[in-house]
Amino acid sequence: MPAKKPDPAVPDDTARTPDVVTQVRREEALLKAGALQAAIFNSANFSSIATDEKGVIQLFNVGAERMLGYTAAEVLNKITPAEISDPQEVIARAKALSLELETGIAPGFEALVFKAARGIEDIYELTYIRKDGSRFPAVVSVTALRDAQSAIIGYLLIGTDNTARKQVEAEQNQLDQRLRDQQFYTRSLIESNIDALMTTDPRGIITDTNKQMEALTGCTRDELIGAPFKSYFTDPERAEAAIKRVLSEKKLMNYELTARARDGTETVVSYNATTFYDRDRRLQGVFAAARDVTDRKRFEQTLQEKNVELENANLAKDRFLASMSHELRTPLNAIIGFTGTLLMKLPGPLSKDQEHQLRTVQASGRHLLSLINDLLDLAKIESGKVELRFEHVPCQAVVEEVAQTLRPLAEAKGLDFEVVAPANEVALQTDRRALSQILINLANNAIKFTAKGGIRLVCEVVPDDGRGMIELSVKDTGIGIREEDQTKLFEAFSQVGAAPGHRHEGTGLGLHLSQKLAGLLGGRISFESDYGKGSTFRLRLPAS
Repeated sequence: MPAKKPDPAVPDDTARTPDVVTQVRREEALLKAGALQAAIFNSANFSSIATDEKGVIQLFNVGAERMLGYTAAEVLNKITPAEISDPQEVIARAKALSLELETGIAPGFEALVFKAARGIEDIYELTYIRKDGSRFPAVVSVTALRDAQSAIIGYLLIGTDNTARKQVEAEQNQLDQRLRDQQFYTRSLIESNIDALMTTDPRGIITDTNKQMEALTGCTRDELIGAPFKSYFTDPERAEAAIKRVLSEKKLMNYELTARARDGTETVVSYNATTFYDRDRRLQGVFAAARDVTDRKRFEQTLQEKNVELENANLAKDRFLASMSHELRTPLNAIIGFTGTLLMKLPGPLSKDQEHQLRTVQASGRHLLSLINDLLDLAKIESGKVELRFEHVPCQAVVEEVAQTLRPLAEAKGLDFEVVAPANEVALQTDRRALSQILINLANNAIKFTAKGGIRLVCEVVPDDGRGMIELSVKDTGIGIREEDQTKLFEAFSQVGAAPGHRHEGTGLGLHLSQKLAGLLGGRISFESDYGKGSTFRLRLPAS
C-alpha cells in the first residue's frame, strides 16, 4: 500500500521543533482570543464603554453607538459615562451608596464605579440618555481594569437595553394589580352580602366564609375553615343531608336549618346552595348562603295567630249579623207593614201632616231595611261566603224581569223604560239572582238620577279577543257624573251625582256591591258619563 503524501496546505508539526510548535499554537490561540474579544466588543447587542482611571471615555463600541446614538468620535476623550446617564439617578445612587458604605460619595462618575474600584461586584439599573434626548432603561455591569501591578488603569461598563424586560415587568405588575383588584372586588362582594356565605369541599369541609358566617356561628374565619359544615347546626344529620342533596341535584333552595353559635344562640336560617367548578369543569364543592329567617318565622307565627283571631272575629261577626238581621228585620217589616195599613185603612181621612209623617216612617223603614240587606250581602261577599249557582240563563228573560220590576218606578217619574235585546235567544252561564241584582242596582240608580227622558236596558253579543261576550248595558239621560267624582264611584258608602248639599235616598253600597258581584261572575262593570247629559254602565260576561 503506497504511503500517503502530505498535504502541502496543512502544516506538518512533525517537521518542526517543539519550541516552534508551541509558539505557533500560542499565536493561534491569541488570534482566536483576539477575534473573540473583537466580536464581543463590537457586538451590536451590548454597549461596551471603556474609560481611563478618571472616567473619560476611551473606547465606545458599535453597540454603544447603536443604543446611544453617538459616534465614537463624539465621545472619546471628551465625556464620562455619567454625562449620558440620568443625573437625578446618579445623585440618588451617590446618596444610597453613602448610606450603605458609610462614606461620602460625590455624585458623578465616582458613584457609578465606586464599588467596582474596591473589588465589589456591581451590576445596577440606570437610565441612559440618547443623543436625541430620549431615554431607555439599561442594566450596567462595571469592572475595574488593572495593570500587572493591580493598579486601576480604567473601567469597563457593559450595558444592555432593559426596555423589553421593563415592559414585561410593567405588564406583569399591571396584571398582578388587576388580579389584586379582582380579588378585592370579589372579597368585597362576599363580605357585603347580608347572608352568611361559605364554601365547602365535596366532603362538607368548610373552605371559606364571610363575616356574616362568623357572626352566625361566633367563630373566626380561621376556626371555621377546615371544620365540618354540619358541626354548626342543631341537627348535624340534616345539615349533612343538605350537602349531599346539593351534590346530587346541583342546587338546593329554601332548605331550613337551625344554626347554633358557640354561646348557644340558635338562629333559624334558609339554606340555599349550588355546586361550583373550576375552569375544566371539575367539581370543587358547594357554595352556600344561609339567610337569617328568625324574624320571618316569628312574623309567620304572629300572622297565623292573627288569622285565627280574625277567623274567630269573622265567625262572631257572622253570628252577630245573622242574629241582628233577624232582630232588626222583624220589627222593621212590622213597622213598614203597619204604616202601610194605616195609610190605607184608617177610618177617617188623614191630615196632610199625618200622611206625610206616616210616609216618612214608611220610607225610613224601607231605607233601613235596604241598608241591612246591603250590609249582609257585603259581609257575605267580603267573607267569601256568597253561594253562587251557575246555570244556563237566557239574557232576554233576565232583562225583561228587571224591566217589569222597575218600569212602574220609572213611569211614576214620567220616564220611558226601553228594553233592547236580540231576536234570537242568547244565554250566559252565570248566577241568575246575582245578575238580576246587578242590573236592578244599575237601573235603579239610572232612574234615581234621571229627571226627564228615559232609561234603556240593552243586551247584545259583542266580540272580545275572538271570544263571544254578552254586554248588558244601562243607559240614562240623567245628570251624569262629574269627572272629579268618577274615581270614587265604586267605593263603599259613596254617593256621587247628587247636587251639592243634596243627598239621594240610598246606602251608597249599590255600585260597590254590583262591582263585587260582577267580579265573582267573571266580569267587570265599566262606565261612560257626560256630566249633564247622562251615563252608560256596561257589564260584560262570557256567553254560554
